[in-house]
Amino acid sequence: MSRVVLVTGGAKGIGLATAKAFVAQGDRVAVTYRSAPPPDDAGVLAVPCDVTNQAEVEAAFEKIEAELGPVEVLVSNAGITADMLVLRMGEDDFERVLDANLSGGFRVAKRAVTKMMRARWGRIIFVSSVVGATGQAGQANYAASKAGLVGLGRSLAREFASRHITVNLVAPGPIATDMIDALSEERRGAIEQAVPLGRFGTADEVAATVLFLASEAAGYTTGAVIPVDGGLGMGVW
Repeated sequence: MSRVVLVTGGAKGIGLATAKAFVAQGDRVAVTYRSAPPPDDAGVLAVPCDVTNQAEVEAAFEKIEAELGPVEVLVSNAGITADMLVLRMGEDDFERVLDANLSGGFRVAKRAVTKMMRARWGRIIFVSSVVGATGQAGQANYAASKAGLVGLGRSLAREFASRHITVNLVAPGPIATDMIDALSEERRGAIEQAVPLGRFGTADEVAATVLFLASEAAGYTTGAVIPVDGGLGMGVW
């Protein structure tokens, strides 16, 4: 059965791979983007939206609802980084990462769940990170935002379970995306060595986990954090 799916931050990386996976199984898919849109051949409805702006979130949902219908599956993936050691990190550096990654997730989930409640069915998947549990030097803001998504997601899971709305999280480890490509060869090698499986994950592997959590087969799974990290954070959730 074709569903309406929204993937925030779906122009590249994990978001784009996830959007394409939903398209491949016949769903009607919208993605939001902040700067460059996704490729024309992605087969999605591309909607500009900064998730830190409530008016833009509302406008994006209204466009999606008008063209595709109410969002039935939400994948909250949009986020930013601003890595630096805490002694160099200003309050703005901390707050803008939390606003995009955590408060942005709250904004889109709150907007999506209103229609899900009426339908008495829905799937919400937040994209967290292994560093939300393990921490990472130079990423206090990012780690805090991703840890916060776990508390947010599990709270929503309890609030909306009676309406048959599940809320889960995926927690990727190091995934082969532009962010990894920007690192030095030495740094990439050190990260690979730390991963028990000895390699970076792929965006498609994260997307496959998201698709499961959005499926009917995952109807009895809610409030879960599913690591996709090659074993890097095993035991921390």
